[in-house]
Parts: sequence; structure tokens; C-alpha cells
Amino acid sequence: MTESSKEPGLARRQFVAKSLGLGAAAMATAQAVAAPAVVKTIKPQVFKFQSTWPTRDIFNEFAQDFAKKVNDMSGGELRIDVYPTNSIVKAFGIQNAVHKGILDGGHGVPTYWHDRNHAFSLFGSGPGFGMTANQLLAWIHYGGGQQLYDELVQKELALNIQGFMYGPMPAQPFGWFRERINSLKDLQGLRFRAVGLSADVYREMGLKVTALQPSEIVSWLDKGLIDAAEFNNPSSDRALGFPSVTSVCMLKSYHQSGEVFEVIFNKERFDGLSFELRSIIRYALQASSADMSWKAAERYSDDFQEMRQRQGVRYYTTPDDILKAELVAWKKIIARESAASPIFRRVIESQMRFARRVVDFENAVTPSSKLSYDFWFATA
Repeated sequence: MTESSKEPGLARRQFVAKSLGLGAAAMATAQAVAAPAVVKTIKPQVFKFQSTWPTRDIFNEFAQDFAKKVNDMSGGELRIDVYPTNSIVKAFGIQNAVHKGILDGGHGVPTYWHDRNHAFSLFGSGPGFGMTANQLLAWIHYGGGQQLYDELVQKELALNIQGFMYGPMPAQPFGWFRERINSLKDLQGLRFRAVGLSADVYREMGLKVTALQPSEIVSWLDKGLIDAAEFNNPSSDRALGFPSVTSVCMLKSYHQSGEVFEVIFNKERFDGLSFELRSIIRYALQASSADMSWKAAERYSDDFQEMRQRQGVRYYTTPDDILKAELVAWKKIIARESAASPIFRRVIESQMRFARRVVDFENAVTPSSKLSYDFWFATA
């Protein structure tokens, strides 16, 4: 005989109690589901950014892409608003504006601050020593580059700025010219647009160089104020209107063979953010590097074909004597600048140590992409 058959009254009481308990739990759950959701209202911290790029340039799109990643990942706690070039200050005035707090941040390239200290150009527009832009970013993140950059910005120049590099760019064209360039002698005396240490390279090679912000280049070419110019990539060049003023583009160059973007923040504003928001910014930059690379592969190649096939642009490979002259010019500039500036010398020495190992490994393991391409796509 079971315990329940002995005491039926007790069994019934336990069943009723259990049923009442389950009913109460179900009622509480139903009330919770039926109750209106409480939405937490977050007032975002708003950072006012300006890029150095015109609205139509894909570079301004890259700046917006970075801001969107931060804004989305922060869940409404931080919002970066990006304005195109010249909206608040001139393109080359962004660093000062961020330092003073007129802007909370900016998007550009380090070489734009060349006039303040020539070492800035080394963080993206230097000799490279055979490194790609992605390998330069490896040096920045793992080879001591970020520490040297922070020393230059915050100690050497005492700027109230925290900056980061991201976004690897492919090797840039030599530039846009009126006629095909066949040898070094064709360059003598040409009025040419370039910036940073690249401008010094071309001065060494006999060109007359002017530094212009991106939005000015094509109008100067059109008016005949300069004879030729370099900028960056097919999408930017097409959007800025280069094919409307000239049809010759010389490809391959060592003047900016591995450039990267720079995002700068007013340091007080950046340091005032929570650890979580600062981390989101850092990881958004890493994600943006990858995303930008993928988008660039798609867009640059498409615009390259469009200009070549539909806009009549003639592309030529830069002659070897010019490429060798660029390297010779770089060697002279490195010697001169290193003798004049300890921070410049230390950055160069650090890059050379890193490049000697990293580029050697790359050359040892990477097969020729041209050999493979020709096998699959070259026509008889």
C-alpha cells in the first residue's frame, strides 16, 4: 500500500497547492508579457568630425563608413557626425582645429601635416622599403609604429591629439599628364601637384611642385596652373574629374606605394570616453580597414575599367628610369632628414628593421600574380 493510498486527504492537499503555485507563476508571466516595455533613452555623446575629402570622393565615403560602425556598435551612446572638406575649416587646417577643440576629430592622411614635422609623412607616405600599406599597418600595430607616432604628436609637438592609422591603400599612380612620359628628361620643369615627402621626391627629380588639397587639383589642371598631378586611385580620380581635363595616366610609382588613412581625435574628448567606447573606436578602425579593402577592390577595379573603356583614358606603365630616380631621391631625402631630426631618424630605422624581415618573407612565399593572371586571362 502506498503513502498516498494511506492518506488520500494529504495527497489531494499537495496536488491543490502545486496547482495553485503553477497558476500563480503563469499569471505572473502573462502580466510580464502584457506589460509595456520600458525603453531606456540614451542621449548620445556627439563628436563633430571633418574629413579632408570632397563629398563626391570615395575617401569621404570611407570616413562615413568608419563613423557608422562606431555609431552602430555604441548602441546610441556615441555618435560621430562627419562633414566633408572645408565645411568647418580648410582641409589642411583640420589638425589645428582638432588640437584646439574646434573639431572633435578628423579623417585624412598623416602626410598633410608635413609642414609641421616632416616625420608625419613616414606614417603612410614614406619610402616604404618595399612594404605594402597593410605591412605598414603591421609595423604600426606590432612593430612600434604607434608608439613612435604618439611620441611625435604628444611629446615632440605637444598636440592635444590622439591619432590612429587604418585603411591600407594600393600603390598609387605616378600621376596624370598631358602626354605620355617616356623618360626622366620629360619631367624636367613640369609644374606638378604632390604633397609631403612625395613633393620633395619630385623636386629632387627636377619638377616644380605645388601642394594642393584634393578639391583644387582638377580646376588647377584645367586652368593650366599646373601641368600634371598625382592623387590616389581610379575611383577618387574619376569622381574628382581627372578624365575631363586629361587622358593620360602613368601607373606604378614609389612616391606613395603604401599609404594609409589617419583618424585623429581631440585627446581630452577621447580620453573622456568610457573604456567601452574607446574600445569600440579601436575595433571599428580594425573592421574598417578590412571593409575598406574589400570595397576598394570592387570599386577601384570597376572605375579603372570604366575610364579605360568608356572615357578614353590611356594608361601607361612608368618607365624604369623614373622608378629608379624615385628611389635615388628617397635615399637623399632620408639622409638629409635623418641628420636634421632625431625622431625622423628613429622612425626610419624602425621601419627599415621591420621591412627587412617582413618584405623578405613576403617575397619568399608569394608567387607572381601576373604569371597566374596571364595564364588564365591573357589572350593569344
